[in-house]
Formats: sequence, structure tokens, C-alpha cells
Amino acid sequence: MALPLALLVVAGSASAHDADILYAQLWRPVAGGPEVHERITLTAGTLALLIPADADGDGVLTQADLDARAPALAVGIWDAVPLSAGGQPCTRTHTNARARASFVELNATFQCAPGELRQRFSLLSVLPSQYKVVLGSYVQGEQGQRFADASQPTLIVSEGVSGPGQPERARASGLLDWVGLGLVHIFGGIDHLAFLLALLLVGGSFRRVLLLVTAFTLAHSLTLGATALGFILLDDARTRWVEAAIAVSIIWVALENLVLREHRHRALLTFLFGLVHGFGFASVLGSYGLGDSVVAGLFGFNLGVELGQAVIVAVLLPLVRIVERRPVWHHRTVRALSLLILAAGGYWLMERAWGPIG
Repeated sequence: MALPLALLVVAGSASAHDADILYAQLWRPVAGGPEVHERITLTAGTLALLIPADADGDGVLTQADLDARAPALAVGIWDAVPLSAGGQPCTRTHTNARARASFVELNATFQCAPGELRQRFSLLSVLPSQYKVVLGSYVQGEQGQRFADASQPTLIVSEGVSGPGQPERARASGLLDWVGLGLVHIFGGIDHLAFLLALLLVGGSFRRVLLLVTAFTLAHSLTLGATALGFILLDDARTRWVEAAIAVSIIWVALENLVLREHRHRALLTFLFGLVHGFGFASVLGSYGLGDSVVAGLFGFNLGVELGQAVIVAVLLPLVRIVERRPVWHHRTVRALSLLILAAGGYWLMERAWGPIG
């Protein structure tokens, strides 16, 4: 049960879920032609780590800000992602930037020689270490998605005829990377872990626990999918309130643990709060601007979240069972840990609803 002790350590740093990916699409309008297009999408927060894009300094990134920072974007972004083909540098002929609802879209056009495309994402060296670039290429049809990070910043897109099974291998690799991102976000999402712990603390039969986990999984999968696919829009203001609502869900369950002796309604409550947590996951995925690749990203990301959740339950449940065998200790443990979770949830609520504390 060491996890709850970590809540107090990390509560001060737990905040809204960060989108730590830059998504890039690279394609030739005419197969084998000299013109190559690229689109990079990233959050306004990520862009601010690379260049001071907010030209008027009002804290809101607008289209006017991007237009005013066009030269800085060309140097700070496009010069930091050099593209080459057949061993020769490509020539950049045009760039533009667009402020979208939940992300920033950067576009560039290049003139390139025939042959293998190679791009080095040097800008990863100035971003926090967890950042990755996902490159979806459309040179010889969909070649799958490739991931770059600071340790391996160069990605290659072959224009040769794919060998047997090559596209399938690329797609499999991309899927595994998305699964890995889902795992990272569930294990790094201390608020989601606190919610799951608060649910499991009171114990109960295996059937009851299975019902709770299923309700949470179904609910957050619904809102994650609906938002990532564009049926529901999360702008910055709505995302802020979603994060605050997640904190409220943690407070509510912790209070129930302290006040109620029976929790017959908890499956329904878990489902309703699971819908809110799904919006939290979706705020990450939606900020990537995945475009046509959203289905693959959604499937892999959600699969990673579910696998991570299964691991958490598999670790916590046996510990809860051991404590349950000693009613007095179980009562004290539930109260003590619920108080810790309540304190963490209260901190997150104040931080997310009213801004950083201290």
C-alpha cells in the first residue's frame, strides 16, 4: 500500500494532463514528384516551450500572434526539423500557421530530390525528455506511424516499393507505441490512480470489484472515443473544468469512504465519474491533432490505458484483501488513506479551478 504515501509527495506537482507529443504528417501530392508537404500539430503550451509565440503577451495564442511570429516559427520550428531526400537537403518554399480549437497547426512545403526522405527532429533536444514526435507518412500509401524521441530524433520514410509485410510491421510498431503512451498516461496520471484506489479501498466481493472496474472502463472509453473522434469539442476552458471535475470525483469517493457504511450505488457513481475521467484522457489525445490517424491512435492509446488499469487493480486488490481479513485494521486503513486522498483531491481542485497554489 505504498502508493497512497506517494500522493502527498506528488500532489503539489499533479496538474492537468499534458499533451507531450508533436504529430507530423509528410506526403508527396504527386508520387515521385519534387514537392513534399508537411503538417505538424502541437499544443499552444508545447509551442511556448519552443518559441515565445504569444506576440502580444496576453496569455492567449491567437491567429494574429502566429502571423506576427511567422519568421520566428520558420527558424524555431522548421529550421529545427531539417528534411532531406536522397541524401540532399530539401528546400523550404512556403510555411503557414493556423490556430485551431485545441492545437496549433504548422504547414510547410518543400522541394526535394527523388529518393528516401529523412527528417531529423532536433527540436526534441530542447523539450522535456518525455516528448515524442509521431510521424505519419503518405509517400507510397500509408506506411504506418513512426515515433522519434530525443535519443533517436531521426525518422526515415522510404520511397522504394515496400517488401512483403513491411507496412504491417510499421503499423504494428506504431500501435505498440500508442499503447506505450496510454500506459505512460495512466501510470503518470496520479489523479486517476487516486480515484481507483479510493474505489478499491472499501473492498468487497470479486464480482463487485469487477463491476466497478467495468463501469469505469466502459464510461471513460465512451467519452474518450467521442471526444477524440470530434463528436464532442474540448476547448481550453472546458478542459480546465474537466480537470476540476476529476478532482471533485476523487473528493466525493473519499468522503463516501469516510461517511458511508454501505456503497450499493457505487457502480452507477463510478460510471458517471468514469465519463469525466474519459474527458481527461481525451484532452491529451485531442490535443495531438491526429487528423486521419485518430482511429489508430485512439485504439492503441485506450488499449494502453486499459492495460495499465488492469495492472493497477491486479496489484492493489490482493493488498486490500489482506487488510480486509483484519476488520479493525481495515477500518483504520480505509479512514487514513481516504483522508490522504481527500486532501490530495482538495488540493487539485483548488489548483485547477482557481490556479496554482502558493
